Amino acid sequence: MRPLVPLILCLCAAAQTPDAEKLHRLFTDWAGLTRYGSEDTEIRPPKPGENRVVFLGDEITELWGGAGFFPGKPYLNRGIAHQTSPQMLVRFRQDVIELKPKVVVIQAGTNDLAGYTGPATEGVIGENLMSMTELAKVNGIRVVLASVTPVCDCFKNQTGLRPQGKIIGLNGWIKDYAARSGSVYLDYYAALADGRNFRKELTRDGLLPNEAGYAVMAPLAEKAIAEALGGTEGRP
Repeated sequence: MRPLVPLILCLCAAAQTPDAEKLHRLFTDWAGLTRYGSEDTEIRPPKPGENRVVFLGDEITELWGGAGFFPGKPYLNRGIAHQTSPQMLVRFRQDVIELKPKVVVIQAGTNDLAGYTGPATEGVIGENLMSMTELAKVNGIRVVLASVTPVCDCFKNQTGLRPQGKIIGLNGWIKDYAARSGSVYLDYYAALADGRNFRKELTRDGLLPNEAGYAVMAPLAEKAIAEALGGTEGRP
């Protein structure tokens, strides 16, 4: 029982901090199913001819809403800050399949590399992306797999948690799997990076895009969605 003592002490200490609410949510709703659960139930099925798209991701997706999330488009933002690919996989049926989109844009991996839900190898991240892709395709949903975005130490140390070489390696795997699975690869990385670094003028903190960064990403996402809709797989 002794090995449990430090863990219990850490949890008790955390309960007295401002992060106690986050810790409570992590234990009671690990996958974040309550974040969009009620909202999902109120969304009506897509109208005939509607090209509904769901963006599934972490804080990079969630915070896009603050910069103007594709106004006038039938696009749904289902990003949750600090999430990793296994959490997204758990909520995939609720936050993607049940909404009956024609396309899902999946962006995951940066928080896996940071170890937010424990150590994660490229293989483990890849398996989660594969599972989400397979779930989408069996339900007639076309898939766009987005790259992990770059990081830089422009404002504070970001590369310690997210090594730039691992980002490049994971993006190589995502691009290759997109080709093998008949998905569309959405390369945010190339447009946002200067060498291996996030272009300073496009990021607010070395990890998250700023409004200028999202303005670069938006047309790339639109192009990838159009490509997915022009494919032969998925619902007519």
